[in-house]
Amino acid sequence: MIKMNRVLRKKGLSLGAILLAVMLTITACGSGGGGGSKSASLPDLDGRYTPDPSTPAWKLDTKKETTDLTWYVNADWWNTDFGKDTVTKKIKEDLNINIKFITGDDTKLNTFFAGGDMPDIITVFDSNSAVAQKASTWALPLNDLAEKYDPYFNQVAAKDTMNWFQQKDGKTYGYPDYSNTQADYDSGDIPAKTAFIIRQDVYEAIGKPSMKTPEEFVSAMEKIKSQFPSLIPFGFNSIGTGTGSLGDVLQDYLGVPLEDKDGKFYNRNLDEDYLTWLKTLNTVYRNGDISDDSFADDGTAFEEKVKSGKYATILLDGVPQQGGNLQTFMTNNPEDKYIAVDGPQSTVGNQPTLNQSGITGWMINYITKKAKDPAKAIQVFTYLLSDEGQALVNFGIEGETYKKNSDGTVEFLPAVKELQLTNSDKFKKDYRMGEFIFFGHDRYKALNKDSSPEAIKQLQEWGNGKLKPHFILENINPDQGTPEARSLSAIDTTWNTTLVSLIRAKTDDDFNKTLDAYKKFLDENNWSKIVEIRSEKMQANRDKLGIK
Repeated sequence: MIKMNRVLRKKGLSLGAILLAVMLTITACGSGGGGGSKSASLPDLDGRYTPDPSTPAWKLDTKKETTDLTWYVNADWWNTDFGKDTVTKKIKEDLNINIKFITGDDTKLNTFFAGGDMPDIITVFDSNSAVAQKASTWALPLNDLAEKYDPYFNQVAAKDTMNWFQQKDGKTYGYPDYSNTQADYDSGDIPAKTAFIIRQDVYEAIGKPSMKTPEEFVSAMEKIKSQFPSLIPFGFNSIGTGTGSLGDVLQDYLGVPLEDKDGKFYNRNLDEDYLTWLKTLNTVYRNGDISDDSFADDGTAFEEKVKSGKYATILLDGVPQQGGNLQTFMTNNPEDKYIAVDGPQSTVGNQPTLNQSGITGWMINYITKKAKDPAKAIQVFTYLLSDEGQALVNFGIEGETYKKNSDGTVEFLPAVKELQLTNSDKFKKDYRMGEFIFFGHDRYKALNKDSSPEAIKQLQEWGNGKLKPHFILENINPDQGTPEARSLSAIDTTWNTTLVSLIRAKTDDDFNKTLDAYKKFLDENNWSKIVEIRSEKMQANRDKLGIK
């Protein structure tokens, strides 16, 4: 998503304008354009095989000729190779398919809907987008595909995830990766992705101080600046057009409530505990312990500073995504590394409620109404969701790249492990384990201790027991195209600039005036109606998942 936003900014395009154009085009498609009608008849199997609920259809299919599938991924960074590495070569062989990957951005996605020349499979990244909301006009229902071609799909698809993405017609059209259900959270297999980290040499040099209270945190930053003047005492994820790790990420770290006492939407941005810590960061900034560059750095600049160890401490979101950079720092500095410690804590006794990808997940995959062989397409979904497919994409082939241990865990074979440690580029190119993630899930990574770089293992262990599902807050924004959605867009933009201004305020009076201006903006921009809509959607989420 960060890379997508970079592309949009580079091209000078407005995300809102593009999404509106996509929505209008999709609406047109739904009335008889490239997307087809709302009901689509599925072709017969013509004797290829008899579907069996207990056997994956790809094992039954007798189709001789290889099926060519076109798969569009709405991300220009996706690796389009297929059939050259261990993982995709095996997929090609097992399913008797060739996949031609096409990549692009929202503009390219829109051209498919406008022209009607749709690919077989489409993967997007925003399940709340107009594309996803209008899926019934251009995609095939997974329920119907499973019933007609591959009932085994229902054994590998998570029921909660299917229910979560069910549309008003009672059918589900898209399936995501990294969709974490309550059972996944309860299993303990999902690692935290947020941590407050500090360079170990710095931590030891300043006496391993507590940094839990505002006073302790300010004091620790001053010690760092005094003893390590070449370092930036406190860093955070790139702000860009969002809030980096200083918005909802910091709120989660402090355990700011997800709802008010009546179960209604709670404006966490105005929580007094959170505001106390924003005032603390303002003090740290005024002391010179936060660099102005940190507010302007893009993702690449931030990553370079992580890689070189420029930050003494970081409130880091996306620990796995920074694994390579943290590992580079660790490899280049054998005596040093970043470690997770208890950083800022709630001033009112709340415990951290760290978030993960939630039940909504990340990428979401659809089979279009133009799919040339929908039976083969749903077989791909089933295969990649199954234990067999997950073992392949995460560990490769048993006996060739990994072995199973008696306790159920797995480990890479020595030569594979050696390549992973010494030549990550060749490891990715030759094997592609952990890279083919359309239906990825953390519970499979948990079976292999080598799935994560050494540099982030302690960071993830620190997060054990601190995750809490945020299901009730997922997808609760007003529907796109409504007046409330436009108001919310303006409010979010205003909050992002307000947050930066609060931390950079020159005086306490400036801080208070900036905060008052934000509150006034809320009152003038339909905030009460947005709260009402969000509260209704929170209740709908509870009903959907059976949450009391």
